[in-house]
Amino acid sequence: MILDYEVLKFIWWVLVGVLFIGFAVTDGMDMGVGALLPFLGKNDSERRVIINTVGPHWDGNQVWLITAGGAIFAAWPLVYATAFSGFYFAMLLALFALFFRPVGFDYRSKIANPHWRNAWDWGLFIGGAVPALVFGIAFGNLLQGVPFHLDNLLRPYYTGSFFGLLNPFALLAGLVSLGMLVMHGAVWLQLRTAEPIAGRAKRMVKLAGLFTIIAFALAGLWLTLGIDGYRVSAMPALDATPNPLTKDVEIVPYAWLANYGAHPWTLLFPVLGFAGLGLAVLLSLRDRPGLGLVASSLGLTGIIVTAGAAMFPFIMPSSTNPDSSLIVWDAVSSHLTLTVMFWAAVIFVPLILMYTTWTYAKMWRRVTVEEIEAQDHLAY
Repeated sequence: MILDYEVLKFIWWVLVGVLFIGFAVTDGMDMGVGALLPFLGKNDSERRVIINTVGPHWDGNQVWLITAGGAIFAAWPLVYATAFSGFYFAMLLALFALFFRPVGFDYRSKIANPHWRNAWDWGLFIGGAVPALVFGIAFGNLLQGVPFHLDNLLRPYYTGSFFGLLNPFALLAGLVSLGMLVMHGAVWLQLRTAEPIAGRAKRMVKLAGLFTIIAFALAGLWLTLGIDGYRVSAMPALDATPNPLTKDVEIVPYAWLANYGAHPWTLLFPVLGFAGLGLAVLLSLRDRPGLGLVASSLGLTGIIVTAGAAMFPFIMPSSTNPDSSLIVWDAVSSHLTLTVMFWAAVIFVPLILMYTTWTYAKMWRRVTVEEIEAQDHLAY
């Protein structure tokens, strides 16, 4: 069966979104745990308990990010080229922060020196908090438009700077990202640890959850009242050969709300974001962290899909030349490439989901200080 080119373009927008959601729900949880490590673990044994809740599976979860990057490269080559040149230093910052995780997990407990272990604990904090913040900042800049343009040969030219990315709205988006992943990681720790770590995690779920709800609401209000959106005013046939320079794009107020007005059912996405976060906090307070983790995952999904639905069909709007903006319909690979990749995804994405589900199904047992000290040679 050969799918229409237009349908494949939309399917790949959905699939890339699924990969980013999978990354946020799985590896985002690991990053949240890392960001909490120096604060919820009061001594070396407690910190080893925290690390052991994610140590066996963090590297597998990071595959979601690698796969998402590969999917962007293959499905949206222009987006890949433009984003990795425009966000070059921000991506390097996130990448170097992520380097702390494999080294920290493997070498932290090799030496019993407390200064050595404390240094790696803060390295794991950096490896969790900095990427979470950077990814949110990047998305905040997408919603405002990125300063780039394409020449007649479709070569991208970025005209911004690294410090230009650190604008107030983008920093708020970064805090939303950091807050939701910290809450997600705290729910996981409440589920997987015993007292006193579980009690500290429970308090952190409440604080981070309420913070994220407020920050998400402020970001939505700011986006509505203070930031103009993008709208395609003239577009070739959606199944035409992709060329980003053949469309007309306008910057108009409230454009990021257009999809919600045209399709009211999409309002379920922000409702899911707020409801998932709120329910996660309530379930945590009632000592139901298992269901709280499900609610937290739904909240993260709602936040991500809210932003994606607002921007659709835009992937990377251009603030310097709006007509150069990259959208779902004209920033894609060929029909053949998308078709081959689609059938590969049909086979492998369900396998990844089943493996992830099976892995977590085995991990509901709590990790205790006594277990870590009794099996010292097996602990991180």
